[in-house]
Amino acid sequence: MQAILLAGGLGTRLRKAVSDRPKPMADVCGRPFMEYLLMELKSHGISEIVMAVGYKGNMVEDYFGDGSRWGLGIAYSYEETPLGTAGAIRNAQGHLTENDFLVLNADTFYRAVYGDVITLFQQDDYDMTLVLREVSDISRYGSVRVEGSRVSGFNEKEDVARPGLINGGIYVMNKEVLSDIPLGVKCSLEHEMIPAMLETGKKIGAVVNNGYFIDIGVPEDYYRFIRDVESGVITRED
Repeated sequence: MQAILLAGGLGTRLRKAVSDRPKPMADVCGRPFMEYLLMELKSHGISEIVMAVGYKGNMVEDYFGDGSRWGLGIAYSYEETPLGTAGAIRNAQGHLTENDFLVLNADTFYRAVYGDVITLFQQDDYDMTLVLREVSDISRYGSVRVEGSRVSGFNEKEDVARPGLINGGIYVMNKEVLSDIPLGVKCSLEHEMIPAMLETGKKIGAVVNNGYFIDIGVPEDYYRFIRDVESGVITRED
């Protein structure tokens, strides 16, 4: 199965720590952050990658090239203006050679069981499946409600500090769900596409995974990932 990595964001919150490159290319012990993510994908048998790039995207392509150095096949989808997460997926559609595909945020490392979310998608006739994470305080995030394995509410803001489920940023979907997104139009996966799918009765499934998770969108989490690599929590072979 192919995977689209969303690597086109501007990374404004990380600028104090990383100002000269795209966020997924932030240096971690001599390697770009995204290289750790690619090795994690490869360990799960996912070796065909489409990089959806925007801001300084040439730096990504200059480093990774066609991916052969890592035993991967990598293609690039460039956006001239920011298209949002769903718009970037739609823009990358021409590089997909299979109907079903994974989507991941390139600034997030999530040690998930990819087979679980893929199996749920393929066996239970869902229009999309995603990976959720349980946190102790959902007030920082948009919460997700599920009934059984089906999502019934998504990206819901709550001011109450309580445990709950949040979106982990790993998705499985089919090309058909992209048909409602006009090519070249900015659209958010989290704020527009998924809520619209739920509104129109599309079936979205979810699995809960509590493996190692980090989003390097803010400096303190970026530095925490560096410490985790230095201490061996994340190994260089991953």
